[in-house]
Amino acid sequence: MTAKIAVHDLHKVFESGTGQVVAALEAIDLSVPAGQFMCIVGPSGCGKSTLLRILAGLEHPSSGQARIEVTRPDRPVNAMVFQEQSTFPWMTVRQNTAFGLEMRGVDRRTRDERVAYYLEKVGLADFANAYPYQLSGGMRQRVCLARAFASEPEVLLMDEPFASLDEQTRILMQEELLRVWEGEHGRSVVFITHSIDEAVLLADVVVLMTARPGRVKATFAVPFPRPRGNLAELKAQPEFGRLTYRVWELLRDEVLSAQAQDMARRAGGAGGEPEGPRWAPTP
Repeated sequence: MTAKIAVHDLHKVFESGTGQVVAALEAIDLSVPAGQFMCIVGPSGCGKSTLLRILAGLEHPSSGQARIEVTRPDRPVNAMVFQEQSTFPWMTVRQNTAFGLEMRGVDRRTRDERVAYYLEKVGLADFANAYPYQLSGGMRQRVCLARAFASEPEVLLMDEPFASLDEQTRILMQEELLRVWEGEHGRSVVFITHSIDEAVLLADVVVLMTARPGRVKATFAVPFPRPRGNLAELKAQPEFGRLTYRVWELLRDEVLSAQAQDMARRAGGAGGEPEGPRWAPTP
């Protein structure tokens, strides 16, 4: 199967003003076929978000390659959904959803039709004229989803988009995402999460990364067929429990290693985390 996203021997290092070099990613090889939903899990600080930013073009690798196959030059290569709800507070739900389309110069009629379609898809048609402050956290994140899908990108990149939501809202948003994505015949998705349950519920393939420097430690094929309507029923299946346990068995050592690195950094040891403006990527 042709890779929609191909990452080969990718390395990323950060350098401090004092010349200290910290390796964030090391020898990453990934292949995401067209239409695949890939979830990446790993301990805090392992470079998951850095990898996603490289795929989005917001960071450059120190070496190696990250490529997205472009089949529709008239559409954006990617759309990104962040953990922080990135709505514009001075815009209505409709205006927020249309923002990317407007920036691309999409004509008004097409823009209005597409925005109306995706607001209906995410259950916000009745709130099109509302402002973000009038919405719940889950509803604001639905606006972000609608905006991402409305731009019809080649790939969808998601960085812990539901992490700040309460558990009940999070389950509803997972089901909402799958419903919209599966209805779109499945564009390629790379989804970052700390939750093993969430990764297994959503993904076709779960990728497990090591503690820093982040490397691919293991990949797990998720056997559950699509569409996946009721996620609570899926979680009740014995195979779900077995798979999440297998992932945790391998992840546990990496979490402990990351915690040891953090303790060493706090104690003034070597191998500190890149922090704030003191750090800049190497050329």
